[in-house]
Amino acid sequence: MSFLRDLALGMRFAVSCGREGWIRTLLTAVGVALGVAVLLGAASVPTFMQERNARGDTRLPGVGVDRVLKPGDDTMLSASASSDYRGEFISGSLLRPEGAHPPVPPGVDKLPGPGEMVVSPALKKLLDSPDGKLLKERYDYRVVGTIHPAGLDNPFELYLYAGSDTLTYGTSTARLDHYGMSYDRPALDPSLIVLIVLACVVLLVPVAIFIATAVRFGGERRDRRLAALRLVGADARTTRRTAAGEALFGTLLGLVLGVVLFLAGRQLLGVVEIWRLSAFPSDFSPVPALAVLVLVAVPVSAVAVTVFALRSVTIEPLGVVRGGRTRSRRLWWRLVVPVVGAVLLLTSGSASSLGRFGVFQTATGIVLTLIGLVLVLPWLVEAVVHRLRGGPVPWQLAVRRLQLHSTGASRAVAGITIAVAGGIALQMYVGGIDGNFSESTGQDPTRAQIGTSADVTSGRTAEHIVREFAATKGVRQVIGTIDSSMTAVGTKPDSVASHTVPLSVGSCATLRELAKLPSCKDGDVFRATGSDFPDNEEALSKDAKPGARLVIDDVATKAHWTVPENARTVPARRAPDGNHYGGILATPSTVDVRDLANGMVSTQIRLDPNVPDAAEYVRNTAYRIDPTMNVNQYRTVEINDEYAAIRRGLFSAAALTMTLIAASLLVSQIEQLRDRRRLLSILVAYGTRRSTLAWSVLWQTAIPVALGMAVAIGGGLALGTLMLRMAGSPVADWLAFLPLAGVGLAAIAAVTLLSLPPLYRLMRPEGLRTE
Repeated sequence: MSFLRDLALGMRFAVSCGREGWIRTLLTAVGVALGVAVLLGAASVPTFMQERNARGDTRLPGVGVDRVLKPGDDTMLSASASSDYRGEFISGSLLRPEGAHPPVPPGVDKLPGPGEMVVSPALKKLLDSPDGKLLKERYDYRVVGTIHPAGLDNPFELYLYAGSDTLTYGTSTARLDHYGMSYDRPALDPSLIVLIVLACVVLLVPVAIFIATAVRFGGERRDRRLAALRLVGADARTTRRTAAGEALFGTLLGLVLGVVLFLAGRQLLGVVEIWRLSAFPSDFSPVPALAVLVLVAVPVSAVAVTVFALRSVTIEPLGVVRGGRTRSRRLWWRLVVPVVGAVLLLTSGSASSLGRFGVFQTATGIVLTLIGLVLVLPWLVEAVVHRLRGGPVPWQLAVRRLQLHSTGASRAVAGITIAVAGGIALQMYVGGIDGNFSESTGQDPTRAQIGTSADVTSGRTAEHIVREFAATKGVRQVIGTIDSSMTAVGTKPDSVASHTVPLSVGSCATLRELAKLPSCKDGDVFRATGSDFPDNEEALSKDAKPGARLVIDDVATKAHWTVPENARTVPARRAPDGNHYGGILATPSTVDVRDLANGMVSTQIRLDPNVPDAAEYVRNTAYRIDPTMNVNQYRTVEINDEYAAIRRGLFSAAALTMTLIAASLLVSQIEQLRDRRRLLSILVAYGTRRSTLAWSVLWQTAIPVALGMAVAIGGGLALGTLMLRMAGSPVADWLAFLPLAGVGLAAIAAVTLLSLPPLYRLMRPEGLRTE
């Protein structure tokens, strides 16, 4: 009961100490609120992922997996209507009901009819804006409704369902009788699990450090009040518990503000996309157990940290003895913590063999390594500043202040030190494993930027498609081939697949892009060797020799075709899409493609870089010809979607954490200035120039920050190397620390500049007033 009574007394002091007490309490509350908001956001990630995955599963087309669906009263045809537009991906489906009771997608009130579509709110906004003019030409449907959140991945998703009366069942069309499928998602790659563990620790440890710093604001002024308590008869335990109660009140207020900030922040994610991160507010709900843990652990930690902080303070009735040190800090025990962390990481094994215990061991090792940096920093700051002598007046004022009380300065930069160190390790790890999740496509965007392919029902349709692309605005060249296949005469039906000779018909300009031709004119036929497909290469060498008789499979009459005796053998050339297409390459006059009953038309399109939105004009043409046509943008490197999504989310969270640390550092800086208000006013009264004091404040911040950055760089590089060792990847970039160190220094510079106005206000003569 006495413990609770003392806590209650401290909370009364926090409320009843006038304007100064409330300012100190609010500073503590703001610092705690920032940390609590981030912790609640982290506790919401599991719910966020679960809700998003659940909505994604409910809108998957329920096609027949182990059964063949036949047309019926409750079936519907569906095909992809997805497309890219100026770097954004538009997802959607074309729908054609086959009966009176087709399934309705989630989030849709009524199926759109032919020529109609329902769209997401974000897509509707884009279509109605001037930026959506070209997209509106592509999706030339009448908007009859919007998709509700139940059918969307996030508020900014561009999604649509369009009605069609021409859709037919085929290779690019599915038949479904319901929406919603559940399936087992493949396990995350072990390297990604380690990446997530590293990121979570890196993002959350600075927050915890800052909360521990925030509850210690106002230490010296509080200590004088505690001395008054000792004067009226309170013992040392009572004074410590009273101080804990004072910190507890600010922490509880911070909890309330943190919850408010979190609720406001999640509402913001529903209307503003922050670094491509958005969510429906209902998705961002903390896991109850984690929320309770945050709300209980933060105030308990505040009490524990306050009591622990007073262990080195002697509170007597006539005053407080603190700040002076009779001996230097000891280094050996501070090094034990990061060494133990490094040992845990070294003995946790490779990422591919991590179990639950291995993940826990890895997380513990990362935490100990980062906390070890915080423990080493005060020793380093004290060891350096005690050796500094001389210099200009601002420098001497700053150095002397640090020599008398370096703990506060070290504590202030601890959060950003850990954030930068963790960020460096994260950057190194991502750079090291990047090659595992990205691969070279072999595509050559300098020769062509877009490729298309579509099944056609006649050769005339194929020729029409090539002509349409060639006439599209912004197109310089079309490498267009009409593709089919041939088999040797007398080949048995059950062995056709292994005896297929590819046939590509195109102009000489097109064929030169597919093979190295010595010369070419209409009427020539070539046998291109070096295909990427071994079966086709074998069939070409066995069944397509000059003079061999072949059957063109996709010709309605199954007409025979003879390989000309003058057909030249040439090496295949890597096409712009990265493949070597071997087989028979024929000019138009040698094969009448108009007789093709079924086949494929492939185009590889070179765009005019001087025409804005040339790619969008091509996509509009493709959609007008056939909404189900495959359209691909050529890229030199393809990145794994899962890895890209995780990396994007992590760096968004890292940017948010760095912003939090900068804000918290500003709060800490203002509190330190307020604590020295009387001293600053005395110096001004004795004639010290304000600019001198401003420079001294700058140096008081710069010296610990410079040392903190040195610790962060060394610790970050060491931690990143250990993590890459677990992943079995080499260090890709030893200079990964430069951008993050620059960000950290920029944050410090911004904090210093923002603290100058409060500094000048605190130098007024009113600061000499005392009670």
